[in-house]
Amino acid sequence: MARSTARPVVKLRSTAGTGVTYVTRKNRLNDPDRLVLRKYDPVAGEHVPFREER
Repeated sequence: MARSTARPVVKLRSTAGTGVTYVTRKNRLNDPDRLVLRKYDPVAGEHVPFREER
């Protein structure tokens, strides 16, 4: 079964500047803007915003 283009794979990069990334999928129809999630950065040792990179 083919993957839909409405839910692309996006890479989330830490805004703390540590280079840590998460990979997730998002619904492009519901969230057309860049995704920002607050997740744990193991290098920084705390929760920081992760922003979608393109």
